[in-house]
Amino acid sequence: MQEKRVFKNRRPKRSLRTILLIWFLVLSLVPLMFVTGYSLVKYEEAIDNELVQRLRANSREVTTTISEYERYITSRRARLRSDPQLLFHLSTGNISQVREIAPTLIANTLVSALSIFDREGQQIAVVSQDEAMAGKVARTPDPPVFLSDAYRSALERQGQVAVADVGPSNSLDLISLIKLETKSNRLAGSVEEIVTLGPAFLDNLKKRLALEVVLFDSRGVIVGSSHSDILLYPKDTYARAMVEKEEAVFDLTLRNEPFGFMVSKVKWGDSFFFVGIGASKAKTKSVLRNINYAFFTVIGAVGLLLIFTALVTSKIVLRPLNDLVEALQTMDVREGPIEMPVTTETEIGVLTESFNEMSHRIHLARRELQAKITELEQANREIRDTQARLVHTAKMASLGQLVAGVAHELNNPIGFVYSNMSTLRDYVEKLHRVIEAASSSKADFDRAKKEIDYEFIEQDLPKLISSSEEGARRMRDIVVKLRNFSRLDEAKLKRVDLKEGIETTLSLLQGETKNRVRLHTDFQPVPEVLCYASQMNQVFMNIISNAAQAIEGEGDVWIRLTENPKGLVQVSIRDSGPGIKVDLLERIFDPFFTTKDVGQGTGLGLSISYEIVKKHGGDIRVFSEPGKGTEFTIEIPVEGPKAATGDTPQVPSSNF
Repeated sequence: MQEKRVFKNRRPKRSLRTILLIWFLVLSLVPLMFVTGYSLVKYEEAIDNELVQRLRANSREVTTTISEYERYITSRRARLRSDPQLLFHLSTGNISQVREIAPTLIANTLVSALSIFDREGQQIAVVSQDEAMAGKVARTPDPPVFLSDAYRSALERQGQVAVADVGPSNSLDLISLIKLETKSNRLAGSVEEIVTLGPAFLDNLKKRLALEVVLFDSRGVIVGSSHSDILLYPKDTYARAMVEKEEAVFDLTLRNEPFGFMVSKVKWGDSFFFVGIGASKAKTKSVLRNINYAFFTVIGAVGLLLIFTALVTSKIVLRPLNDLVEALQTMDVREGPIEMPVTTETEIGVLTESFNEMSHRIHLARRELQAKITELEQANREIRDTQARLVHTAKMASLGQLVAGVAHELNNPIGFVYSNMSTLRDYVEKLHRVIEAASSSKADFDRAKKEIDYEFIEQDLPKLISSSEEGARRMRDIVVKLRNFSRLDEAKLKRVDLKEGIETTLSLLQGETKNRVRLHTDFQPVPEVLCYASQMNQVFMNIISNAAQAIEGEGDVWIRLTENPKGLVQVSIRDSGPGIKVDLLERIFDPFFTTKDVGQGTGLGLSISYEIVKKHGGDIRVFSEPGKGTEFTIEIPVEGPKAATGDTPQVPSSNF
């Protein structure tokens, strides 16, 4: 009887509309955003490059100004070297006259300060531009000042020295030092001229270029600046960025206004210094922000348009699909086929037509399937009945095999017990006659004893009784072993010595192995195993019996009982039979598979043994090579099945 299915309107875990919308936006907006971002980056790079080019041009202008200073100083060197008054007064040591003419040498020039040294290197006159313009006479420093040995050595070698050095009040001094000689090449003295690049110079450049100017010494340390905030930074802030470079570019924020600075290396004589030119980036940043706003506004508008388009498109496309999904969900509760109207000639229409055809085919297939199910249920019942009969046949086969062995073992003791019983009856009759004769007369008694050979009977009767007792004991032992093997009284798990079970099985199989199969046993000390004893005995019976039957003529069977490193009790049963082909090993445990001739086996023994071992939580493996025999290895956990509840596991059994 079919069960009525309850229809439940299931919803998808993920919305196709959402997926289409996301992909639509990704495929549309990502390229647009990439182009926009790329354009913004390139535009910003172009603005920065334009600023760098402008700063580089202004930097060249500043460098040109310094070069003009250098040319101007060079021209003054020639004039000073040829000034007759200066050379005369220096060579004659007339210091007062030197101090008087010193202001005339500097007045109305670009030189900020002038110093005159005698031939010994002592400063004898010093005057500044401001002092010269005020009409003051040059002064002689107190205490005395002398040229350094380095300067004097340089003047001896080169005749002139030009260096840049840090001056007072955030300024940089461009120093020119020349040696003065008379016409006879005698040393008269030396003159030092200083051009100071100070705040006035920086303010003049700032007004002329509309840029901020920064001076650095040869180590990259800030010396002076046209913007006071730059002087608030640590002096060596940009030293690393400038040393060993002809040109460096960096950004700097002054009073929340971004600036871009370019620093150029300027050579002055034998030394060098750095001049930084900075331009405000506020206007370019403002323009860039406006461009960014414009770009992102366009992206937002395009994105909204794309979202609206995607929603409308997805609704048009997905509505027929939703109808198809709903029809599919109702297919289980409808008896007949489902027909959906075809409203479009697109792929959706083709899909709808295909769905209608599929619905008809499913309806027909469902009816055919129901008929097949009925047939399969009937076939399944027949298979179960057949299987039960085959299992019963396997039980009978095992029982017949066991009974044959037991009968063979019982035959000998029963035979001589039966034979002894007839002789014992004859002895009893003879003794009865002797007893009757004894009651008549002593002569009859003696004659009767002689006739029956009383002395022989007296000696043989205890032997006869003892022999009969031995036969009866052997029959009793066989019955006890048979009962121990079956263990019909042990239907629950209990701890069992597997050695005892194997020995009992070997005793019951003596009829099959005697005088033909040599048994070799190696029983190591192992713990008792928690198992179903009768079922484990059945496994040993099936495998040992198969091993004995596999041996044609005489052979050997090795049985080994050990405990492996995994804590499992292991039973190994190996025979010297012909072995099993490789292509048959994979099927050895399949039900109804057997390598024996028709009528000699059901193919259920090993299958049942496999199920028993697996139910005990163990494992059974087989190793075989043609011509080298077969070995079965059984591993059983000491603590028994993991899910043991005390009930016998439901596996096919051949107990009897």
